Amino acid sequence: MLATTITLGDPSRMHGKDKSKSDAPPRHGVARVISKLGLASRTQAAQWVRDGRVMVNGRVVRDPEFPVRMGLDTVACGNDVPAAYRFLALNKPRGLVTSARDEHGRDTVYRCFDGADLPWLAPVGRLDKASEGLLLFCNDPAWAAGVTDPATGPDKTYHVQVDAIPDEALLRSLPAGVVQQGERLRAKSARLLRVGDKNAWLEIVLVEGRNRQIRRLLAAFDVAVLRLVRVAIGAIALGDLPKGQWRELTAAEISSLARPGADRPS
Repeated sequence: MLATTITLGDPSRMHGKDKSKSDAPPRHGVARVISKLGLASRTQAAQWVRDGRVMVNGRVVRDPEFPVRMGLDTVACGNDVPAAYRFLALNKPRGLVTSARDEHGRDTVYRCFDGADLPWLAPVGRLDKASEGLLLFCNDPAWAAGVTDPATGPDKTYHVQVDAIPDEALLRSLPAGVVQQGERLRAKSARLLRVGDKNAWLEIVLVEGRNRQIRRLLAAFDVAVLRLVRVAIGAIALGDLPKGQWRELTAAEISSLARPGADRPS
């Protein structure tokens, strides 16, 4: 019944006599561990446990809070757990919430996967409801952590329509940034793409994605965002992917965002 095994460590070491309490690994509920591994939402993982489809060290457990020791215990799950990692790119439409479910009943990005035979996939980073463009999904939490790491993660490139005609002073000010409530907001770079009669498009590159960072940064200079489209994450480009559609990442794209030394497809 249980076909997929997640090896968190060597169970034979569980009762090592020379293991001091101070060195003991942290314990987490088994449903949380499955969720942290990106294999399911925590709610779905808890249901797997209650259904008797999860084993810890060869024994079926039915309590979602059953303690698992990271680095020591072995967890095995049912056939619904993906046998391989999956990596997707979605062209997120404006108006969808980046969440598995929304307490206010709004449509979420998972609507775009309706009818697809996919394992549980988690969004890698976020785009707010009013934003659109490239949004990545995967079930590899280590890869996702590398992409979203503010210190080592890839640049994120956005095309932004604004309600003004930016001058050179503004373009120089965006990389210099501003401080709001003790938080520095700035772009890595900003350049003018095209100009209309009353508005313009900018290309803005961010090193890290703080909450609504571009909107807040531009608002500090009395400039409002009309549209915000993420067009690239590192070497992965949105390209001509239709709005609301998704595609698998190539092995080269996956490897391009992997942390150095990580074991990824080539």
